[in-house]
Amino acid sequence: MDESRITGYFKNKSVLITGSTGFLGKILVEKILRVQPDVKKIYLPVRAVDAAAAKRRVETEVIGKELFGLLKEHHGKGFRSFMDDKVVPLAGDMMHENLGVDDATLRELTQELNVIVNGAATTNFYERYDVALAVNVMGVKHLCRLANMCANLEVFMHVSTAYVCGERQGVVQERAFREGETLKEGTYLDVEAELRLVGEQRQKLLLLEEEGNSKEARKAMKELGLARARHFGWPNTYVFSKAMGEMMLQEQLLMIRRGDGHGVPAVVIARPSIITSVHKDPLPGWIEGTRTIDAILIGYAKQSLSCFLADLDLVMDVVPGDMVVNVMMAAMAAHSEIRSPSVAVYHVTSSLRHPAAYAVLYRTGMRYFTENPRVGKDGRAVRTRQVHFFRTIASFRAFMVVAYKLPLQLLRLLALLTCCFGFGRLLARRYADLSRNYAFVMHLVDLYGPFSLFKACFDDVNLHNLRLSMAPSSSLFNLDPKTIDWDDYFYKIHIPGVIKYVLKNN
Repeated sequence: MDESRITGYFKNKSVLITGSTGFLGKILVEKILRVQPDVKKIYLPVRAVDAAAAKRRVETEVIGKELFGLLKEHHGKGFRSFMDDKVVPLAGDMMHENLGVDDATLRELTQELNVIVNGAATTNFYERYDVALAVNVMGVKHLCRLANMCANLEVFMHVSTAYVCGERQGVVQERAFREGETLKEGTYLDVEAELRLVGEQRQKLLLLEEEGNSKEARKAMKELGLARARHFGWPNTYVFSKAMGEMMLQEQLLMIRRGDGHGVPAVVIARPSIITSVHKDPLPGWIEGTRTIDAILIGYAKQSLSCFLADLDLVMDVVPGDMVVNVMMAAMAAHSEIRSPSVAVYHVTSSLRHPAAYAVLYRTGMRYFTENPRVGKDGRAVRTRQVHFFRTIASFRAFMVVAYKLPLQLLRLLALLTCCFGFGRLLARRYADLSRNYAFVMHLVDLYGPFSLFKACFDDVNLHNLRLSMAPSSSLFNLDPKTIDWDDYFYKIHIPGVIKYVLKNN
């Protein structure tokens, strides 16, 4: 398969992309428009009150971004008319059936669509359970049912995450989750039962909200999600709900093929690992939002990081955003003519083929900040300091107890002893603030710890076969992480990108 087959596939095609306001969604929209200007239409459903508001959101949050600079240069004064002709903003929400669009728009979609890409998700590790299920599970169900109504649909691409495997070790296979499958022996996951549970819990929490305790209601729904995730063996609500999304996809696919409707010829799941900044095109280093591994860079840049939970010898499985999009487009083109009863899964990962250890990030970060020192509030260069890393959660917790919790308890005692004096009340407020900060840090460790110490690697045999099918000279759709010099990428591209686009510093 050469580049022309991939670009040629999208010619005269109508594509619907959910999640276009997200980091990966923007890269996908830009790439399709840049490599195949003869794409027929790209429909972008976004949450908005009406069509005008949807258009404003797409113009501001998608095509108005720096990422679209190459397209603007290429089309010049015709950029706006080109975008108006190709991009169709929709006031829609995947939490509703048929995206909540009107009948006329629905008829247009069901007649026009050739490709559906579900890239929308809530990625909050500590999300409200009702929100996580509505977006990451029910959203999949609604899109599948829309897909079944589309007379000319060829491919349904669903973006999941490699970390649906939870805290498994060893080699994780490219296989979608089956209905009922869990990560804890002796348990069975009934997705419909979870939806009913959330419905019942929401009714109970309505009373709290009516009494003005909406904060407590939100927290209770978040805690419910975390509790249910851990009951079945997942470390947080995000990866748990994404695993359920894969189950819902399989269940809906079976129902569609048994019932009436047009059916979905090809279903593909892309499972990227940690998505990092753009490597090559269209804008090296461009990134939005904070990736998990960037916490150390941002903390270090702000000089607020003296220790971190990580084993520098472990592999941080990262893939640049443009490579993830390359895989998605190549997979869509490859499967467009295949009507298979099974779901194709692609691990878009690097841990097996070209692993990079956390030591690479630390080494390049130290080099970057030594050669490009941060400037303090006094205008003087901030000295680059070493960071201490804890290789286990237990050792980090022990350190936090000695360094922070015990002094906190001493501060609390002093506040109690001097409560009758003015500085006693000051100490009490200081204790409350520091105690909240301590609880917040420990909560983050609880949520993110399993990923900073992740010890599995991802099998990529399907992706490898896709790579083998590509022409050796393919540069427009590079799928091979082996072509990336990780030290060079982090030092010259990713770290400067985080500083410029996340911290907003040149």
